[in-house]
Amino acid sequence: MQAEQQVPSKALTHGGKFHADDVFSAALLTYLNPNITIERSYEVPENYDGIVFDIGGGEFDHHYAGAPVRDNGNPYATFGLLWKRFGTLILKEEEAHKFDESFVQYLDLADNTGSRHEIAEVISLFNPVWDSKEDPNQCFKEAVNFAKTILEKKFAKIESVERAEVIVKEALEHADDKIAVLSIGVPWRRFIIGTDIEFVVAPSDRGGYTAQGVPIDRDSNELKISFPESWRGKRDDELKDVSGIETLHFCHNSGFLISAYTLEDAIKACKMAKEIYIKNMSLTGEQEETEKINEIQPT
Repeated sequence: MQAEQQVPSKALTHGGKFHADDVFSAALLTYLNPNITIERSYEVPENYDGIVFDIGGGEFDHHYAGAPVRDNGNPYATFGLLWKRFGTLILKEEEAHKFDESFVQYLDLADNTGSRHEIAEVISLFNPVWDSKEDPNQCFKEAVNFAKTILEKKFAKIESVERAEVIVKEALEHADDKIAVLSIGVPWRRFIIGTDIEFVVAPSDRGGYTAQGVPIDRDSNELKISFPESWRGKRDDELKDVSGIETLHFCHNSGFLISAYTLEDAIKACKMAKEIYIKNMSLTGEQEETEKINEIQPT
């Protein structure tokens, strides 16, 4: 209701060929006020009493010298200007800023610089081809509905991560041996990366439990500890034989994840992976020391 009160019941943007910028802008306004009517025109009528965007040179246009630029140097397009104004009606301030960094800015750059963006390219496909008899305005509405679905899914995911915080924090409070055990599978990376946790165990939607290694930081896929190379890509009896863990039945080929039928065995796999990792590190250290000694020995 708060958003609907702040967003007028009508808006106007440019006619003709549409792009991801004006489409996502329209989708955002429609998300904020489902009752809004969005018109398209080549001119802004005098005394127009709705929101005007991506045309007319006003607050929500960026086609003029001296148009707003972010602190990091990335220029705003219309979608970014609208998000700057209304984003905190949808997400908390910190999350709204992160969404601008991770999603909005890239669409703004695509519109301002012509840089490639897969979603922008998909949106362009909604334009009627040159010899089509399709109504461009109807095509625009279809593109807006598509973009609105993307926004809805992204907002829902962000909000679900916020709801997961309580579950993850409880797991952190009861963590043992740097292994966090979740009571249910929830997004955990935001809350666990950066702690001393090395593995995360959770119930699997396929039954049993999974365990994953934790990345060394938020900008890397490198894990603190991976599952052993001798386990990777193996399943069922073959994996049981090589690991000695009764219900361990899957190890991903990259070594980031295992599956076991019992919680006890999932935890056991994490502990064994750490033991093997420490042993291998020790052997590597000894080998390097031997090589150094050999280098300085007289021949």
